[in-house]
Amino acid sequence: MKRYRRELSVTACLSALLLVLAVVAPAFFGRQQLLTTLTAAAPVLVAACGMTLVILTRQIDISIGSQFALCSVAAGLMAKAGLPMPLVVLGAVAGGAALGAFNGWLVAGLELPSIVVTLATFVTWRETLRWSREGEFVKDLADGFQWWGLGQGRGQAVILMGALGVFLIGVIFLKKVGAGRFFYAVGSDREAARLAGIRPAAVTFGAFVILGALVGVAAVLNAVRFADVDPKTGTGLEMQVIAAVVVGGVAISGGRGTLWGVLVGVLLLACIAPALVFLKLPPQWEKAIQGAIILLAVAADGEKGKSS
Repeated sequence: MKRYRRELSVTACLSALLLVLAVVAPAFFGRQQLLTTLTAAAPVLVAACGMTLVILTRQIDISIGSQFALCSVAAGLMAKAGLPMPLVVLGAVAGGAALGAFNGWLVAGLELPSIVVTLATFVTWRETLRWSREGEFVKDLADGFQWWGLGQGRGQAVILMGALGVFLIGVIFLKKVGAGRFFYAVGSDREAARLAGIRPAAVTFGAFVILGALVGVAAVLNAVRFADVDPKTGTGLEMQVIAAVVVGGVAISGGRGTLWGVLVGVLLLACIAPALVFLKLPPQWEKAIQGAIILLAVAADGEKGKSS
């Protein structure tokens, strides 16, 4: 049980929050409200699965909000040009993977600090998009873009199933596939992993590429919820994703954590914004709470490291 102490504690916090809402604001559990909350959380879960791999290798990527915006706009432009949705998805995934590969090359290939690299690309991609679009939304999209052309109800179901599918593949990959264990090995002890025949640089590069590809998936899952694509989308996404991963039990020092904990972390953070509304509290508290969650999770990891 000690091994999953963080996951259990986060599950207890989520349960307590839901219990309070059940008593004080039962309307939170309305069918449409729950569907809206889960649909909004689905892209965050997909991106968090990729971020888990990066943090497991003892790295970080704070540029994913900018990558998300670029992939969203790219998906919108491809749909506007008349490309079928499967090609739109593939294009967004390929674009995200390329952005991730660039970060991975700088971090794993040139051995630059990931926090510095991704801070630079965060600003570069966001400002490039601002300059190229000048704040203009991508409009006049094909009829089959919003909700996949299936209507809101079935479109939401596709988004949720897609996110769940990515999550389950990630769980199987990390737990059952030998290559999945490489990420834990590199994050736990890079030199020991190298001596065991693992190539730490290749694993780290792969983590950034997978994260970028999943950001592309997340961007499409989010973009199809709307009639137009906002070039400012993804602002603050890095805070949501990192908070969900860290509070879910993935050690910021690398080498430890599970996607099940990340799932609970995503659900907890997804409930904060609507909970503030239903509890009639200022919505501005959301970012402060996210920051506090990251700080508490990192502090807990520090204490655990001292005691071990």
